[in-house]
Amino acid sequence: MPAYSYSAIDPNGLKKKGLLSAQSEREARKLIKELNLTPINVSETNGNLSRISRVKTKDIVIMTRQMATLLEANTSIIDALKITSDQCVNKNLVHILLNLREDIIQGKRLGVSMNKYPGVFTNTYTSLVTAGDSSGNLDVIFDRLADYLEESASIRQKVISALTYPVILIGFSIIVIISLLAFVLPQVVGQFVKAGAELPFITKALLAISNNIGIIIISSVLVIICFTYFYKYFVKQANNHTNVHEKILGIPLIGNFLLNSEIERFSSTMSLLLESGTNLDVALDESSKIFTNKFLSKSISDTRQDVVEGKDFIFSLKKKNVFPDIFIQLVSSGYKSGNLVKMFSKVSEFMKNEIESKRSVLLSLLEPLVIIFMGGFIMLIVLAILIPIMQMNTLALG
Repeated sequence: MPAYSYSAIDPNGLKKKGLLSAQSEREARKLIKELNLTPINVSETNGNLSRISRVKTKDIVIMTRQMATLLEANTSIIDALKITSDQCVNKNLVHILLNLREDIIQGKRLGVSMNKYPGVFTNTYTSLVTAGDSSGNLDVIFDRLADYLEESASIRQKVISALTYPVILIGFSIIVIISLLAFVLPQVVGQFVKAGAELPFITKALLAISNNIGIIIISSVLVIICFTYFYKYFVKQANNHTNVHEKILGIPLIGNFLLNSEIERFSSTMSLLLESGTNLDVALDESSKIFTNKFLSKSISDTRQDVVEGKDFIFSLKKKNVFPDIFIQLVSSGYKSGNLVKMFSKVSEFMKNEIESKRSVLLSLLEPLVIIFMGGFIMLIVLAILIPIMQMNTLALG
């Protein structure tokens, strides 16, 4: 569907600009009027709104929850989309909801229409909506989707906070150390040099670092840039990308933490898809796309291929040698008893607890390590200053 850029006047006389998709300019003007705006200029732009629009996860969660509530109250899907669009703050999402409403009025299915906006609605989202639309359980699907998105956002936030906190600590420590080396040490040691004192090795070494701190920082930045460029070039090949992500999972503490978070998202997605009536092979295909780790994504894709070929699902998971034993045992129990939905849900709950536990352990270990690193370096700087003072005092007294 073509994208149109527009400028319009709101009821307060303020000029507004935006983008929307429509079949024609006439339809675009109609949609703008539905936003309670008076169009001034409407013109077709190059590209597609599905690539242009960006909507925050928080806005998607709120929209999904509102849709679930309205549909549960027996509101028609057309009215529910209109009411929800009126409540949305994000203009891009408003345009999308109105476009979805227009498609449904024209007889299209909601899930199919959502596929036009891959940057907003994931494959899992559209697949579940399609399944709910076909079974007549859209209200239930939207409610479960809202829960799923909220839990996923919560887990993602915990992962980010666990990794961000030590990075901030390390960054602050490096800034403090550089400041001491660049500004404090040269001024203090400079007085000893003027007095003709013989500097010890530790003081000479730190002074050499201090005198070349600018070159060291520039060199470090260049090394990081070169490494980043090389990494991006290296992972352009799918096999290399997969191998790198496999190595990341082998990093002590951090790798296990990331593995648990990935398995939690996979398990919760599988539970949701299977509960909606999706076949196992289709659920595996959709769930493999939610991984950020390419090695895990490939592992599940391979497992899905084995399932399609009639091979044993559990054996295929075991031979990957990456998934935790508790995950294999629970999924195996659910598969044999015909209750995979419940077991994937249990795995998800278990992994949430593991993530919280690992996050606490990770932070409790990294924080003192960073403090020890920072304290050790500061101690060297203090010794570099104190040793010459003690030597001068000894000479003065002797």
